[in-house]
Amino acid sequence: MLTVYRGDKEMKKVCFITIIVLTLCISTHLAWAAAWSSCDRYASWSNGGYTIYNNIWGGGAGWQCIWANNGSNWGITCNHGSSGGIKSYPNSTKWLNKNTNNTPYCGTWFSVSRPGNGAYTTTFDVWGNGERYEIMMWMNKVGAVGPIGSQQYSNQSIGGHSWNVYRGWNGSIEVFSFVRTGNTNSANVDHKAIWNWLQSRGWWNNPYIGKIQLGFEITNTSNSNAAFTCNGRSDWNG
Repeated sequence: MLTVYRGDKEMKKVCFITIIVLTLCISTHLAWAAAWSSCDRYASWSNGGYTIYNNIWGGGAGWQCIWANNGSNWGITCNHGSSGGIKSYPNSTKWLNKNTNNTPYCGTWFSVSRPGNGAYTTTFDVWGNGERYEIMMWMNKVGAVGPIGSQQYSNQSIGGHSWNVYRGWNGSIEVFSFVRTGNTNSANVDHKAIWNWLQSRGWWNNPYIGKIQLGFEITNTSNSNAAFTCNGRSDWNG
């Protein structure tokens, strides 16, 4: 190995350039770094009235890491293999804490980016009377996934969307699943219209709504690394 010394001035110049390059690299990394991130199974972070949860709760899960810039802009990277069974439900949670009959209006706008393969749904999870009622609103779905229970109605026009409606039980929790008839990655969702529809069918009686969650219910990622992102979310109610 041949080493050539070019003198102190040349070496100082090389070192100075190296320091500049390293500084630029570090600055770029920090500029793109999220405000919060974690790979812990049940990591959570609160910001701007939302709480973000990593929520890897299912058996046979792989790895999953979550990041957030704020309460409405967050995402995950993960690999959950190719087996069946729900692995995780990373989500953002907003608390309403009102009865449906005392809520004149309630809605959410959202925008997501998601992979084209795997098995998952982008879904809202709305909870009534603690965990007595669960309303799921499937905004898109990919792969071998399906709602709890049996289909009760098809092509129901509610709150500006067309839904197939399912009803069933998960233990002591009565689950109402509204599965959109076509996938979407961005929309306004009228929760109040859904609640009024349930009330009109006699399926519940003005329950107390606690959490309104939006996230990705992931069964698998087809043995590939995958990225899911919530680009934005905003909520309103009266």
